[in-house]
Amino acid sequence: MLIPEYYNPVAREIALALVDGFDRHYRLFREVSQQAKQLFEDADWQGVQKLVRDRIQFYDERVHETVQRLQQVYHADLLDDEIWQQAKLYFIGLLTNHKQPELAETFFNSVFTRILHRDYFNNDFIFIRPAISTEYIESEPPSYRSYYPAQGGLRRALRRIVADFGWRLPFANQSRDLARVIRAVDEFCGQRWPQAEANLQIQVLSSACYRNKSAYIFGKVINGGQVYPFALPVLHDADGRLFIDTVLLEPWRIGVLFSFSRAYFMADMAVPSGYVQFLRSMLPTKTKAELYTMLGLQKQGKNTFYRDFMQHLQHSGDQFTVAPGIRGLVMLVFTLPSYPYVFKLIKDVFGGPKEVDRATVKAKYQLVKRHDRVGRMADTLEFSNVAFPKARFSAELLDELRRLAASSIEEGDDSIVIRHLYIERRMKPLNLYLMSCGEAEKERVVREYGDAIRDLAAANIFPGDMLFKNFGVTRYGRVIFYDYDEIEYMTDCHFRRIPPAPNPEMEMSGEVWYPVARGDVFPEEFGTFLLGDPLVRRVFLQYHRELLDAAFWQHKQQRIREGCIEDFYPYPVEMRFCQRYPARRARPAG
Repeated sequence: MLIPEYYNPVAREIALALVDGFDRHYRLFREVSQQAKQLFEDADWQGVQKLVRDRIQFYDERVHETVQRLQQVYHADLLDDEIWQQAKLYFIGLLTNHKQPELAETFFNSVFTRILHRDYFNNDFIFIRPAISTEYIESEPPSYRSYYPAQGGLRRALRRIVADFGWRLPFANQSRDLARVIRAVDEFCGQRWPQAEANLQIQVLSSACYRNKSAYIFGKVINGGQVYPFALPVLHDADGRLFIDTVLLEPWRIGVLFSFSRAYFMADMAVPSGYVQFLRSMLPTKTKAELYTMLGLQKQGKNTFYRDFMQHLQHSGDQFTVAPGIRGLVMLVFTLPSYPYVFKLIKDVFGGPKEVDRATVKAKYQLVKRHDRVGRMADTLEFSNVAFPKARFSAELLDELRRLAASSIEEGDDSIVIRHLYIERRMKPLNLYLMSCGEAEKERVVREYGDAIRDLAAANIFPGDMLFKNFGVTRYGRVIFYDYDEIEYMTDCHFRRIPPAPNPEMEMSGEVWYPVARGDVFPEEFGTFLLGDPLVRRVFLQYHRELLDAAFWQHKQQRIREGCIEDFYPYPVEMRFCQRYPARRARPAG
């Protein structure tokens, strides 16, 4: 960027307005995160869910406010290029001592790209590359606290860790919980603890991370050159007291807590980059994009993801191709084999008897973004006007884009610009997975499939189209739903039993003899199109027969309407201390 010979005062005012808009956004973001602690203590689970939903909208609202301010006061879309370049320079200067500079740069980009044409989307005008380092930003309170078990023992250190979160609720039996934590660590280490080195310490994030009905303590033990991560979920018991539910010690299990299929955490972070750096030291396989997103900073996650993706394109040579599997009726899906994501855009014309339009599909995806995904729905990154190198597209994919989604693309000599795009973690479609796995794995994954439907129902989600092709299997073997064009709230559906036929001839005819209204669902019919494979049918009926009965769905609806929020554990139920170390029963007298 060329530094101009003089500075326009309007450029400085624009930079100040942009910083002011971002600071208002992050102030509100932190206030919400601070409320999460109180809602957790009050066991206000409905309030927690509402807070997460509302927080997602904050960013776009502040961007919209700032765009309006710049347009009304400065006619921003008519300003000279030089003024915008100067505004960026001023803006960088204002971030020198800022606590969230990377988020502020992303906010700048969001405002700018809503005002000017994408021809300006380069580093002279926006932050294609970060300008301010996020290393060593001082934080008050610090991003993490340190404890030294050698000074008073592990149990005492654990007590201090828990006490420092300042929960006003008492623990039901903290001594029991801490004894269970130490016992689980003993078993994990094989009863042989590593020798304590001079630097032995426990580091813990200063804010708990709140989600659903849980508060998570994230930390790591440092001993010599070794780092041992851990996570402690804290829950409420039936009497409203706290307890530690388990301890997670394997990095991959802790990583599952940050899965794309989970709701975002709420944590009070003065310096979010400090939290991301700490978590990456625990979970090195997690990208910054994933961690920013799961900490509720999804716009920063998108920005970081896009930078990573552009870097990957520069260092790879394979082609974008049509994604394997059965072609969807609504979405055109393609992938880059060397990159673990799929790219989805809405077709111009939907195949088959689809009764939705483009606006409805977008609304369904937004529903999933704002809803608790309970580990069973894939989160998506939504982008507009994404430019891809045309030479990287296979001939088959180019043909499908031109035939099926022409209104969504802008084709140049060297580029393909996609006007609206969803990006989602790649999974193997369940129908393909079932065709290639062995018998034992098929049994396991069919049971997982039924569990996924149950979890979705408990979270007030009816998938609509439950065909196997609409579900995927993650790298951890978990079944996830990812096709949202027919998704509905459970409470908007009418689950019915098929009435008896008036006569045998009518029943044998195959014609429908009963009226069907919009929203009617007949669970008895699921088996017809799901259970053709004898093994799949046997396993499904063994574990999930009640999913074919309208009474199951009606019961779930009733619980939802009564305000019941189910418990979901992002770890095996067998790992819970109440299952792993059940309390001993008192011996009978005499």
